[in-house]
Amino acid sequence: MDITLVGFGAWAIGGGDWSFAWGDQDDDASVRAIRHAVDHGINWIDTAAVYGLGHSEEVVGRALADMTPEERPFVFTKCGLIWDPDDRSAESGRVGAPESIRREVEDSLRRLAIDRIDLYQMHWPVEDGTPIEDYWATMLDLKAEGKIRAAGLSNHDPEQLAVAEKVGHVESLQPPFSAIIRDAAPAIAWSAEHDTGVIVYSPMQSGLLTGAFTAERAAALGPDDWRSRDDEFTGERLTHNLALADALWPLADARGVGVAAIAVAWTLAWPGVTGAIVGARSPEQVDGWLPAADIELDGAELDAVADAIEATGAGHGPVRP
Repeated sequence: MDITLVGFGAWAIGGGDWSFAWGDQDDDASVRAIRHAVDHGINWIDTAAVYGLGHSEEVVGRALADMTPEERPFVFTKCGLIWDPDDRSAESGRVGAPESIRREVEDSLRRLAIDRIDLYQMHWPVEDGTPIEDYWATMLDLKAEGKIRAAGLSNHDPEQLAVAEKVGHVESLQPPFSAIIRDAAPAIAWSAEHDTGVIVYSPMQSGLLTGAFTAERAAALGPDDWRSRDDEFTGERLTHNLALADALWPLADARGVGVAAIAVAWTLAWPGVTGAIVGARSPEQVDGWLPAADIELDGAELDAVADAIEATGAGHGPVRP
């Protein structure tokens, strides 16, 4: 698959009333956002079964329904997080049992209303005792059977990737990566060495690096928004993170774009990164990060970001590609 440098992330559009929700969403606005992104050249969408406990996939399916096969973007989704339908607020269990994966892929195909998933990913390393070798073999079997076009892993470290690679090639990795959370650099380097594509998620750190987020907005986050409970959105970490976002404005102004585009372009500057997943809940939010695909930060700009990270004390991990 030849994917665009940025793709549409469908976590937030899953709606409210689950453990990692962003609050209630307007499904009509979400559909418009997806179609706007596709109309402007974005050719892939990343979602997951657990987002909204199935609802995000349904919204994506609705957005795809009126598109011709030629217009339809690639659809990426994930498995391995099993929720309790009787307790939507409980965190999902990390399950890798082969029979669970097979049930999940059928459920995702039904919600998305498609015949094949372009990229199917194990969402997290599992906690049910299933060995990596077993759940990765199941993913590869799904590819051989034509249920999915490609198989990948999300949130796995280099050691786990190496175990899976012995069973069969890991075609993609999806790690969290931004100018704040930079710990995935070793996994990205492993992927570059093993011809594994990398699509990073949360390149704007869930809104902190948009240039529009404020301490007041953080304080106003409701209990139905997972960010209200996240350490990066409170206390000293929030102060450091917002200082970093402010420090990116000179770079953004010089490029004639917003801070969001600079934040996303920074992740794309790392060798081995194939694309960045960027969320949006409206066409206007899509417009904020679309320019990132056309920005190639130069050495001086990367130095400026590194200096800003060090000066503000934001986040952790390497500060420069």
